[in-house]
Amino acid sequence: MEKLEHIGIAVKNLQDSNLLFAKLLGKPHYKIEEVESEGVRTSFFEIGGIKIELLEATRPDSPIAKFIEKKGEGLHHLAFGVTQIENEMSEKAAAGFTPLADTPKDGADNKHIVFLHPKTTNGVLIELCADKII
Repeated sequence: MEKLEHIGIAVKNLQDSNLLFAKLLGKPHYKIEEVESEGVRTSFFEIGGIKIELLEATRPDSPIAKFIEKKGEGLHHLAFGVTQIENEMSEKAAAGFTPLADTPKDGADNKHIVFLHPKTTNGVLIELCADKII
């Protein structure tokens, strides 16, 4: 892993949360994007070289909707940037961590992503993400 790429925060209302975080951070979000396959709308802020990703469910069966129903709004995941996501997945699996997918998926912000099961990471959902090569 190369760096902390972003912090994901689950929110009920993206518009209200954008206003709150703009006020908190002193700057507006720079991007809103929908990831239809994950049933989520995201908004990104940047501060000190780290991105904060707000995640709002777009359908009731999405992972974010289920997370909010179970735990409420708040910290959802930590995302770490990697260069070779498939290699990183193999290394993490060999080290005893459980990827939640067999192959990376398309994620927000032009990334390929995969999550590691929180039961293998002390209860913290970890995302590995790599830039898509276009």
